[in-house]
Amino acid sequence: MNDVLRLEGIAKTYKQGEPGEVQVLKGAALNLAEGEVVALVAPSGAGKSTLLHIAGLLETPDTGRVILGGEDATGLRDRARTGLRRDRIGFIYQFHHLLPEFSALENVVLPQSAAGKAAAEAKARAESLLDSVGLAARMHHRPAELSGGEQQRVAFCRALANAPQILLADEPTGNLDPATSDTVFERMTAIVRETGLSALIATHNLELASRMDRVLHLKDGVLLPPQAT
Repeated sequence: MNDVLRLEGIAKTYKQGEPGEVQVLKGAALNLAEGEVVALVAPSGAGKSTLLHIAGLLETPDTGRVILGGEDATGLRDRARTGLRRDRIGFIYQFHHLLPEFSALENVVLPQSAAGKAAAEAKARAESLLDSVGLAARMHHRPAELSGGEQQRVAFCRALANAPQILLADEPTGNLDPATSDTVFERMTAIVRETGLSALIATHNLELASRMDRVLHLKDGVLLPPQAT
């Protein structure tokens, strides 16, 4: 299988207070193959979010390379990076970050509109995605009218709206109770498998991590050799 994402020698240091500099990543490297679902496990503060932000072109590494679909994206200008994020990458976070004034349907339509998709086509895709996660009857509700699990499923649909190749998820079920977390995870991974997406999912939940294809552990700024599940 071809790699859709490869990180090579990623290092990142932040300047902050005492001791002045904190080196979060120290030569981290990984590959994500087509259709692969990989868990990223590490304690809080170990750099999981930073690694995902670099992989998703939201941050730049101090050293190292980010290769998307064989293309070195590390040194691209902002406009090119934005285009790659919009077209190839979907993001999900622990907190859903839905726009509160818009319905579930509108939240999934908006990224498609920003990408230039026709209104009718964007609405049809949003309806199909929401139906696939069991929200056909809730798509006209605003986020405040939805449960936590429903909100996160809307966020998942929004991440898939522009048919990305890669899904990057940062503790996507970390804010949910265990039963809801399990339901949301099952729906997410089922759709990821059906669509052939590649996914890198950061989680504290070792039981959820064990259901993925591989588990990567981030420790002391480097990724340990992958563990098959």
